[in-house]
Amino acid sequence: MVDSKEWEELLARHRDQPAALIQVLHRAQEMHGYLPREVLKEISAALNVPLSKVYGVVSFYSFFTTSPKGRHQISLCKGTACYVRGTNQLLDQLERELGLKPGETTADGEFSLSVVRCLGACGLGPVMMIDDDVYARVVPERLAQILDNYRLAGRQAKGA
Repeated sequence: MVDSKEWEELLARHRDQPAALIQVLHRAQEMHGYLPREVLKEISAALNVPLSKVYGVVSFYSFFTTSPKGRHQISLCKGTACYVRGTNQLLDQLERELGLKPGETTADGEFSLSVVRCLGACGLGPVMMIDDDVYARVVPERLAQILDNYRLAGRQAKGA
């Protein structure tokens, strides 16, 4: 959990303001990377919102997450057009390559995998996004190379 002046100021600024719940949750997730239980308790107490309502909001909106996410977010489209063009084969390959299922994060914290219903590029399927980068007409044979680019960037950023 992040103990910081900014966090304390955020809670103080919205003390007893239940209407600010979504705004505070967004900022808390930006600050912490996700919404751990302790953070949700602090938000509940500061805004004077029952913890059950805080959890209800967090679980309703797909943007919010209560588990840590990887440095790189992989979103694999499983909409109809992408599904027909081979999304399941890509998913199988990603699961083998990274050793994780949708909704999970690799042990090294490098990648998180999610399956989405549509990325809005149906004519280019199957489509995958990593962070803000879109990959079109992806085939399983390209996955290792694509992932290696992110692994390499991570090693360079760490000075390795």
